Amino acid sequence: MAHGGTPLTFALAGGVALLTTYSYAKLSVTCSSRSGTATFLDRSFGAGMFSGSMNVLLWLSYVVTLSPYALAFGSYAATFLPQPWQPIGKHVLLSLGVILLTGLNLLSARSIGKAETWIVGVKVASLLLFVATGVTGVTGIHASQIAPGSWSPPMQLAAGGMIIFLAYEGLELIANSAQDVRDPAHTLPRAYYVSLGFVIALYILVSLMTVGNLPIDPIVAAKDYALAEAARPFLGHAGFVLIAVAAMLSTASAINATLYGAARISYVIAMDGELPAMLGRNVWNQPATGLLITAAR
Repeated sequence: MAHGGTPLTFALAGGVALLTTYSYAKLSVTCSSRSGTATFLDRSFGAGMFSGSMNVLLWLSYVVTLSPYALAFGSYAATFLPQPWQPIGKHVLLSLGVILLTGLNLLSARSIGKAETWIVGVKVASLLLFVATGVTGVTGIHASQIAPGSWSPPMQLAAGGMIIFLAYEGLELIANSAQDVRDPAHTLPRAYYVSLGFVIALYILVSLMTVGNLPIDPIVAAKDYALAEAARPFLGHAGFVLIAVAAMLSTASAINATLYGAARISYVIAMDGELPAMLGRNVWNQPATGLLITAAR
């Protein structure tokens, strides 16, 4: 939608995310819980029809959010399969990804944290390599493809920013870890501001490299794996593979974090009587019932 103005849409969405982050940083410390936003609503409006409806809607939104993450994971994973097998392979792989990450979430919060550290480390290193190689490579960035003349009209830029805000949705999930971190008053605000600031910069740079190296038509044609395709001009097939793996790790990380948050929010909502009581059962000291139902849906 944004064409050459894509980096600007990431910046616009990032600005909105920064405003949201300020509130989340304050509320997460004041109302520390496993359910994050659900607790904020209950504390503000009381346990009633309005807060209950919003909390159930929030849980359902986690289920919906999992869908594009899983689809992207399956799409990048399927690029490693022979062409005839890619359509069916995408569906099998995205389902397998959700199942495996659900299994990971049945482990302790410490195990999830360790896995996330390695996943995030590898994917961030790969994306930084993508940016650095693209900037210093022979092909470089085609300035005409990101110049203001290539941007979409302002309304389309704004609409693109609203859609791409989904890419920042993960910041809310930090609130769900408030009871699982040491020294939340110190750790949580730093986690919000440092991670979001870094992610905004990384998103802008990656989108700049993508739009600056590929014309819009090839990006649209490769919509399910556009980032990997953008690495071909300066990294060749090896770059395609590297970025495809990084994208798989990135979407796997998003699936993992969303499952983590959904399991905890469904547990707390059930304990408040806003969802069936079975969702409030702990298995192995984990809110496994809500996790399994979220993954199955």
